[in-house]
Parts: sequence; structure tokens; C-alpha cells
Amino acid sequence: MGTPAKTLPKKGLPREEVLARMETARSGDAKWREGRTWSLVYFGGPEITALLKEAYTRFFSENALNPMAFPSLKRFEAEVVAMTAALLGGDDRTVGNMTSGGSESIMMAVKTARDWARAERPEITEPEMVLPETAHPAFLKAAHYFGVKAVRTPVTCDWRADPEAMRRAVTRSTILLVGSAPAYPQGTVDPIPEIAALAAERGVLCHVDSCLGGFILPFVRRLGYRVPDFDLSVPGVTSISADVHKYGFAAKGASVILYRDTGLRRHQYFTFADWCGGLYASPTMTGTRPGGAIAAAWAVMNHLGEEGYLELARISMETARRLIDGIEAIPELRVMGRPDMTVFAFTSDEIDVYTLAEVMEKKGWHMDRQQLPPSLHMMVTPAHAGVADRFLGDLEEAVREVAALGPDHQPEGMAAIYGGMAKMPDRGLVRDFLAEVMDDWTRVE
Repeated sequence: MGTPAKTLPKKGLPREEVLARMETARSGDAKWREGRTWSLVYFGGPEITALLKEAYTRFFSENALNPMAFPSLKRFEAEVVAMTAALLGGDDRTVGNMTSGGSESIMMAVKTARDWARAERPEITEPEMVLPETAHPAFLKAAHYFGVKAVRTPVTCDWRADPEAMRRAVTRSTILLVGSAPAYPQGTVDPIPEIAALAAERGVLCHVDSCLGGFILPFVRRLGYRVPDFDLSVPGVTSISADVHKYGFAAKGASVILYRDTGLRRHQYFTFADWCGGLYASPTMTGTRPGGAIAAAWAVMNHLGEEGYLELARISMETARRLIDGIEAIPELRVMGRPDMTVFAFTSDEIDVYTLAEVMEKKGWHMDRQQLPPSLHMMVTPAHAGVADRFLGDLEEAVREVAALGPDHQPEGMAAIYGGMAKMPDRGLVRDFLAEVMDDWTRVE
């Protein structure tokens, strides 16, 4: 692309040159269209992508900040929320909003719990939430932003939340219990009925993070697979989040946060009545909300319908099971726990999985690394159906290559970095390192 731009060009570039430079820039990006990535992009196929682009661009400039100005977006959002509620055990009292993604939905659930406690439990001055250690870091982000102490509890040997450990962690300052359906690292659904029952017993709120599973678990169940109870139909669950831009196959920037009733959702809002610019009210974190993301979510949900989602879930589950069986057939590897859907992780007691990831990267596969313990993560979509056997063949070959390096091999590249960071006892140093990485990512060189 040439010298990085640090100032505006004195004269604007022609449209064709701008687009050509962008195409050049993306040449080194992950090849998600080819099924070469196992995270980040949920690709439902070219037909769905074409619909998303058209729906998004039709509402490209509209802003859902003011639903009075754009009643179309108000309707789209209300219908997306209603359809999601029907999918996730809601009833006529269930309410919710669309957000920009899972992190914002989770943050809204924590903010709502905090403000609910201020109103209902004013004696609590230092609120706490109890969550399993597999819960998404967005809860820790929310704890940091909203002044809620996060109390993390160990999980069982099958990587699910331990209700007894959570019970022991509950105090008089607890306002919220958290469960995942599923937890991202190993793809296992927590025992939501037990967690929700504990929350109800203690008179506190219970949020289910189903950002990853909300738009596939209901269909996986309809296909005959065993899916633990996890949604608003479970007594004691007071809120749930589900990302439409994951297995709902919508455009990025689309998630839903649902509450059992209007009284609870009121604590999510921010309102200000004394600004010279007028009355201000915002249901979620953001002010401006892109109309395109809302419109595209509505479009894909109506386009796919139950039959479309069932078919995508079928392809994804069959592919995931083929991959799990194939990985388990490689003696040096093992899948962690018993995954409940299309997300899972695998590890090894015999070879360095971080070095394995490096070898797979050279073969063209983008692999996500995990830690505590070291493992590699897989997120399976219909895009992977046609490449699963090729992946397994490359993986078996890569395992042999890593095993041949011997125990004295010194990891290189990301394998060395991840391996070193995972073993470092001072986690504060790791956090400092991550901050430096973030600085590098945003630096123009």
C-alpha cells in the first residue's frame, strides 16, 4: 500500500484507487470465506451475505438513536427482540433491546443488576457478582466499568460451572449470578437450573450469557441433540443475551439483551431531563445506533425462518461432530469436556499445542490459542463443512511434524509468546504486556 497515511491527502484519491488500496490491504487477512478460520466470522454462505449487504446499505445512514424519526427501525428492533424472546423461552412479559454485540449486552445486564440493587437493596454498598472462571471477560470489563466486584469460582472437571462453589461464594453483597450457554472456551452449557435456583433462593438476579449459543441451541435441540435447559423458561433466570451476528448469521453489530419484565429493564436505561439540548434517553450504552445492523438482523431472521436455521444448525453440528471424532482419533490429541454444540477446544498431554498451531498456520489454517491449560479453539459453521476432512488431514500431518521436533525443541513465534505468558506467575506483568500489545496494534508505522 505504500507509506502509511498519517495526514489527510492534500487531494482526494479517485474512487477506484481507494478501493484498490483497500483490496491490497486485505490480501493478508484471514481466509474466512474459504473456511480457513475457526473464529471471528460466522459465514452462512454467499446468498445470506448478499442479503445482509443489501439490507444493511438500505438503512446505512439511518440512526436508531431517535425511533420517532425512523419508525421502521423501531419496528425492526421490536420484532427482532420478540422473535428472539420466543426462541429463548420468553413470554408476553419479556422485553429487551438490541445492542452492538455480546460485550454490550453483558455490560447492560451487569449495569441493570447494579442499579436494581441500588433500588431494591440500598444496604449493599459494594455489590458483587458470582461467575464461573469460564465466563466471558466482558463480565470483568463490566465489573471494572460499573464498580461491581467479580467473584470467580472454579469449574468442575467437565468444564461446567460448579453450583456448590458458587453457593459458597455468595455473600450478603451478591446481586447477580452468571451462567453461560455455552461458555466460549470449551463449548459447554453450565447447569443453569441449579444456578438460577440458587439466585432465586437468595433473592438476586441471574443472567445467562447465551451470546454464542442463543441462535443455535434451540435448533440443535429440535434436531434431537441433548441440550441442557438454559433459557428464560428456567425459573430464576432474569435475563439472557444472544448475539444475532453469531449463529443468527446477521451482520456485525447485532446482539439482543432480554429481561423477564419491564420493571427490571428500567434499570438498564439512562435518562437525563435537564440538558439544554433537549430531553435525553438511551436504552443501551451507545447513543447513535447504526440502522444497518438492526435492519440486516431483521432481514436475515425473516429470510431464514425456522427451516433455514434448522438446516444451518444441522450442517454445523454434523461438521462439528465429524471434527471432534477426527481429532479424538489422533492419539496425541483430546477434546476438552463434552461440548454441547459447535464450539470446542482440544489439547495434548504429549506435544506443545502452541507449536502445533504455528505449524497449522503455515498450512493456511488460522487457529485460536487458549490458556490455563494450553489448548486450541474451534468454532464450526456451515462454511467448514467442505473443508473438515482437509483440515483433519493437515492436523494429523502437523501433529507428526511437531512430535518429530522432540521434547528439547524451543518454541518460536506465537508459540513462544503464548507459552511464556501462560507460565508467568505474575499476571500483572502479563496484563502490562497485553497493554503494550494494544499500543502496538493501534500505532501507524
